[in-house]
This record gives sequence, C-alpha cells and structure tokens, in this order.
Amino acid sequence: MTGPVNRSQTSTAELERRWEAVRSAMRAEGLDALVMQNTSDWVGGYARWFTDIPATNGYPRTVVFYAVQPMTVIEMGSFDTSRDLDGRDPIHRGVGRIVNTPSFVSIGYTNSYDADLLVEELKRNGPKKIGLLTPGALPFALVSALKNELGTGVEIVDATDLVDTIKAIKSPEEIALIREVADLQDKVFAAVCGYIRPGLRDIDLANFAQAEAHRLGSDQGIFLGTSAPLGSASRFAPRQLQGRTIGKGEHFSMLIEVNGPGGMYVEIARTMVLGQATQALKDAFATVKESQDYNLSLLKPGVPAAEVAAKHDDWMAARGLPVERRLYAHGQGVDMVERPLIRRDETMTIAENMCLAVHPGYDDGTVFAVICDNYMIGPDGPGACLHKTEKKIFEID
Repeated sequence: MTGPVNRSQTSTAELERRWEAVRSAMRAEGLDALVMQNTSDWVGGYARWFTDIPATNGYPRTVVFYAVQPMTVIEMGSFDTSRDLDGRDPIHRGVGRIVNTPSFVSIGYTNSYDADLLVEELKRNGPKKIGLLTPGALPFALVSALKNELGTGVEIVDATDLVDTIKAIKSPEEIALIREVADLQDKVFAAVCGYIRPGLRDIDLANFAQAEAHRLGSDQGIFLGTSAPLGSASRFAPRQLQGRTIGKGEHFSMLIEVNGPGGMYVEIARTMVLGQATQALKDAFATVKESQDYNLSLLKPGVPAAEVAAKHDDWMAARGLPVERRLYAHGQGVDMVERPLIRRDETMTIAENMCLAVHPGYDDGTVFAVICDNYMIGPDGPGACLHKTEKKIFEID
C-alpha cells in the first residue's frame, strides 16, 4: 500500500467496542457529542483512545465524538484545508471529517484558531447537549468559544466520568497489549543491566534504554534516573539533569515508563549497584517491597481507591515512615497516568480488569527506596505481576 502505515495499530474491532460503549452511555445521558483536546501522547489518552492516533509535540488535536455519526478531528495543518472521509479510512478510522489549522500553544494569537473551527463544525452538525472531557484542562479559548458562540439552546456538561469509567476497564485486546509492553520493558531493563558500567553518564544509560525500547517497538515515554554514591539518594530525574558520570561502587535508580503496541503504557523501576549494595539500601528496598505486597492485598474489586490509600498511609506511619504526599499507585493504559488514582481524592472503586501501577517509595535523604510494577485486577484481586524482572536490587560487578 502507499502512504503511512500504523505500526502499532489497535484493531478496528477494539475501536468499535470503545465507540459503542461510549455511545450507549451517551444515549443514557442524552448527550449528542463529546469534545476533547490533547497535546501530548504521554497523558493525552482521550484522543488516542478514540482515534488510535495520539497528539504529539505539544500540537493540539481536537476530537468531536458524535452519538450518531463519525467523528470530526481538528489538527495541525495548512489554513483552509479539510478532508471528508467516510469513517472507514484505514488510518483515520471512525473519522468523518478532518479540518486543519496551523495553531500553536506557544503562539498566543493562534489560540482561538482551533476553537473557531470547532464552533463551526458543531454548528454544522447541530448537537444540543455536549459533554466536555476534562473541561478544566481544556484551553480557555476553546471553552469560552463553546459557551459564548453556540447559544443558549446548547447545553454543555462535564462528561469526564462517563468516559473514564469505561476507559479504566481493559478489554481482552487491551490486556494482551499491556502484557506485551510489560515484556518489552523487562527486556529493556535487562539490556541496561548488561550495558551499565563506570564512566558512563546518566544520560548515556537513558539514551541506550530509549534506543532499545524503540528497537523493540515503543514510540513514546520517559526514562528517569540518576546515579549517586552509596549513602546518597539516587533519585529519578529527567534528561536535562542526567549529566553525572557513574563511578565504581555507585548506584543508579531507573524508571522505564514507555508505551508499546497500541500505545499502552506500564512502568517498571529498579535500582542497580556497580558493586555491593549497603545493608541500608537493602533494608529500604525490602520495606518498599513489603509495602507493595500490602497494597496488593488491598486492591480487590469493590474497594474504594481512597480507602486503599488511607490504609497505606496507616501502614507507613505505623513503621515510622512518611505517609504519601505523591501518587504512589494509579491506573495505566493509553495514558501514563489514568484513573483510578490510589489516593484520598479519588472517587472510583477498584474493579476487575483495571491495570494498576504500584510504586510505593520514600526518600530519607540518604536512600531513595523505590519499586514499581504493574498488575491486572482479577475477580479476587491482582493477578501475577505483569513484569517478570526479579524484585531485588541488582548488584552488577
């Protein structure tokens, strides 16, 4: 065939399953259309979940999902250009119309361009009740245009929960894709263990890991980590802070959080020591592993996520450890971070076929103790760990 080929495509049957589930929920709520906009493939999963094409590089990708007709997409492109499709295009499946505009979030005077086209498209199709996905995160220009230009005859509501409750429960195809990316990450970590040595910079490890992930089929994601002497915390840090050179006897903590087939994300974290780990580091790792095990015992269908978080804090406090102020466990799929969040402000309950990353940890200034793995929730709780990498500190001669 000619033209681009999607190398990690979600099946059309899976997309149709998603669309029908959402349309059924929309009918129950009397919704005619959903509006979403994303600019990132890392935590911009609505656009990808509906269209199988992510937003990337900070460029806006706006999607209108209708209850009774193919989608409209507004995305980067030339002025005054559009394409009419039939919903069966091999790349833009389920899309009936693509409209383009050269807008940039960094160029203030273009911020209304997508919004103006969105209003025009909605007026063309005439929905009377529109649901917004994460309206608080949508651009001010877009939300203002919808409220000011569509008129009093159009009702605009928050439909985030409607989609999130469907998106959080993984289908058999999604679960298979999740298992594939967990296997990919195991292979990347094993390759890093064979590559790490004194004299490399932190960024050299991150670059090696990224190249290996791309070779194995990943498109997007992050590699966080820094080295440090034993007795100092080896923390996660992004690329611009990965300039340190690793010395003999030092350690390196790495988080691998990349996607794989179908754009699915999971994550794994372990610590490597170029020599022998100290007893303090071993003890700290044993504690967070025990904490992970305790959390897994709580993650049963029907249990409120907020209740799990409260019990985790009680467990930590009873051992003289700090309670969590960050996000230590959460859902994953086409987003690096998606619901449910395991913390006090989450309203979801745990349910079968959710994919959860569980990564308790703490930092006392001398030790950064961390473990991270993913689990699928079964009828009685988590199944076997999706990652097969041994849960230990890796001592490398």
